[in-house]
Amino acid sequence: MSIAEAVGAWFLENRRDLPWRREGYGAWGILVSEIMLQQTPVVRVIPRIEQWLDRWPTPADLAASPPGDAVRAWERLGYPRRALNLHAAATVIAERHGNVVPSDVNELLALPGIGDYTARAVASFAYGMRHPVVDTNVRRVLARAVAGQGEAGPPSTRRDLTAMEAILPLDPAAATLTNAAVMELGAVVCTARAPRCEVCPLADSCAWRAAGYPPYEGPRAAVQKRFEGSDRQVRGLIMAELRGSDIPVTAVELESVWPDAAQRDRALAGLIADGLVVAVDGGFELP
Repeated sequence: MSIAEAVGAWFLENRRDLPWRREGYGAWGILVSEIMLQQTPVVRVIPRIEQWLDRWPTPADLAASPPGDAVRAWERLGYPRRALNLHAAATVIAERHGNVVPSDVNELLALPGIGDYTARAVASFAYGMRHPVVDTNVRRVLARAVAGQGEAGPPSTRRDLTAMEAILPLDPAAATLTNAAVMELGAVVCTARAPRCEVCPLADSCAWRAAGYPPYEGPRAAVQKRFEGSDRQVRGLIMAELRGSDIPVTAVELESVWPDAAQRDRALAGLIADGLVVAVDGGFELP
C-alpha cells in the first residue's frame, strides 16, 4: 500500500471535525481559515473564524469595512499583520475577481499577503485541484517516513514541493485527500516532540523507525526568539491597548504599557511602519 493510500484511509477514519473541512464551507472561508491558522493553534481559530464569517460572509463585506475593524476582530490570534493582509486580499477579490476567491495558484499568489503555501492550500482544499501542499507538519512526516530523518531541517520550497509531489496521486480528488491526510498525521500523530508511532498508519514502512530513530544531525531551521520581553510582546501590548479604545491613545497613556521607553518606541515605530497603527493628532489608533 502506498503512503497516500495508507494515510488517506487513516484520515477518513480519524480526521478531526473542523469547520473548514465541512461540506459547502466555501473558498472564502477556507482562505480565511488558512490565514488564521498560520502560527495559531486550531482551538483558538475555531471560535474566531465563526465570528469573522458571520460578520463578513464574503470578501466584499470585509472590504467595505475599515482595515482597523479587521485588526480589532483579529483580537489575540497573534501576528495582526495577517488581518491587514486579509483585508487587502478581500479588497482585490471583490474588485478584480467578482467577489469570488480565484482558483488559479498564480492568481492567488498575486493577492496581497498570500504566499505559496496558502495559494496551494486554497486551490487544493477549496477547489479540489491537484497541487502539493506543504506545511511544517507535512515536512516532518516526509522527513521521517521517506527520508529517514527525525527532523525536516530548514525549509526549501522547491525541495519540499518535489518531495510531496512524489507521493501525490494523479487523481485530483485523491491528491486533495492526501494533502489533508499527511498534514493531519503530522499534527496529531507524527508530532515533533512525542510521535505516536504505535498508532501511525505508516509505522511499518517508516524509514526513520526502521533505522532505529537516529538523531537528526543535519542543518536546523532558525529558532524564534523567546516571546517574554521581546519586541513582539511589546507590540502585542500596544495593539491590545489600541483595540480597547474608541479614541486615539496618547503617548503618555502608552507609557503604562511597557516601562522600557526605547523598546516601547521601537515597537510602536514598527507597528506604524507595518500599517497596523496610525499616528493622529492626539495620539495613535488603528487604521
